[in-house]
Amino acid sequence: MTSQNGAKNPRPRIPPYVAIVPICAGVFIAADDQTVIVTVLPQIMLDLKVQITELDRASWTITGYLLGYVAAMPLIGRMSDVWGHRNLYVASMLMFMAGSVLAALTTDLTALVAARVFQAVGAGALVPISIAMVGDLFPSARRGVPLGIVGASAEAGGVIGPLWGGIIIRYLDWPWVFWINIPLGILVLVFLVPLVGPSPRFPAKIDYMGGVLLAVCLSTLTLGLARVDAPDELFGVYVAVALISLVFFVIRQRGIADPLLPMSMFRSRPFNAANGTHLLIGAALIIGMVTIPLMANTVLGRTPLEGGLMLMRMTAAVPIGAVLGGIAAQRLDYRVPTMLGLALIAVGFGFMSRWDLTVSDPSMTVHLALAGFGFGLLIAPVALAATNSVDVGLRGAAAALITAMRMVGMTFGLATLTAWGTGRFQDLVAGMRLPLPLPGDSAEQAAQRVTEFETQLTGAGLSLFSDFYLIAMAVSLIAIAVAAFMAWKPTAEDEAGEPGQGR
Repeated sequence: MTSQNGAKNPRPRIPPYVAIVPICAGVFIAADDQTVIVTVLPQIMLDLKVQITELDRASWTITGYLLGYVAAMPLIGRMSDVWGHRNLYVASMLMFMAGSVLAALTTDLTALVAARVFQAVGAGALVPISIAMVGDLFPSARRGVPLGIVGASAEAGGVIGPLWGGIIIRYLDWPWVFWINIPLGILVLVFLVPLVGPSPRFPAKIDYMGGVLLAVCLSTLTLGLARVDAPDELFGVYVAVALISLVFFVIRQRGIADPLLPMSMFRSRPFNAANGTHLLIGAALIIGMVTIPLMANTVLGRTPLEGGLMLMRMTAAVPIGAVLGGIAAQRLDYRVPTMLGLALIAVGFGFMSRWDLTVSDPSMTVHLALAGFGFGLLIAPVALAATNSVDVGLRGAAAALITAMRMVGMTFGLATLTAWGTGRFQDLVAGMRLPLPLPGDSAEQAAQRVTEFETQLTGAGLSLFSDFYLIAMAVSLIAIAVAAFMAWKPTAEDEAGEPGQGR
């Protein structure tokens, strides 16, 4: 349709909150697949004839997804700046769907792990690209709420994943966990293309070699940290390769005209503070994600289902906090909701460190919800502090890096937790003697020794989990000091009230 002067009429502007619906749906689906594998893994092992003694191999269906999720994220984030955020979102969703098909068709564990890595590369790209697309659709001063919604979608997908997997495995076979992604992905794309206009492009040469070096660094760092509890020669090789690739990456970034991550990004104090804060948040988050159900299943003597429901009391509060954190980020300095969220996390873990065998509701739910709500409050302001601190043409790269930093923090936190926790538990049980029968013992005396041993063992377990929660509290408090260097500096774009260029 043309106007009287022959010029084409601009296409009707779609309300931005309508446009982000398919964006958030894609993020939800990708996040769901990160955790859905947990409940279907036993059936996968049975069908692929993987023995229980090979659980370490089977766990690569989870670890491999994490590797793919993190490794290519910075490169794809930068590619989205050059090629257009919407174009890369579509390409990443198609890659995620292709990986899902490969995973559903596989009849071999190694092939399944490879398919999961491929699938995760596309899934991992969706989160930072979605953050960048929010910048395309909304002016800077109004990005808090939509970023909170994107973060809530990602967290909700992770929370629903295990339950979704349980429902599917009850009525269908495990490949349907992956097959269902195809119609869902198609629906996302069918609505995304007409609702979201073409994103602005910022032409530049893409540093693919730098992307490969950074992917090698992140991958080998993740693999090395996974072995930190029992360091061996392979651990040394992984760490050495990570350090060498990082050195070569930095040298390359300093020597080329269009670097993958321009050094100018790291001259911004708010940008560095946001990344440092997200690294620490990841470490604190993984401590809660791992230790809460583990404590429920061990010292508290609850079933795996009860342990999962216990964790959901924390994770269910994250999306709520994410939306409210987005609202706060539109009205306050980014540091306010960030530091408040970190304080709530510290308080929540502080209460958890005092748990004993008598812990129950409502206090348990309150403690868990406090921490979860705090984690949610952080999502939007930290993302805004990072993406609004760089040039508009680097928004995708900044969003990718800030997302990757949280994943690296989670990996580091899990590795440290495993290594330190093993040694700490050995120290706690040192000197404890097994209640073996002794000559002349009566049945009452033998039973009493068993009871005393079980009490000591439970006490050691409670002490260990208390230490874990205190560490998470300490990490959160350290993060407050780092977050203090974040700042909100209104730009000309804020005053104009318009989204970024090209809209």
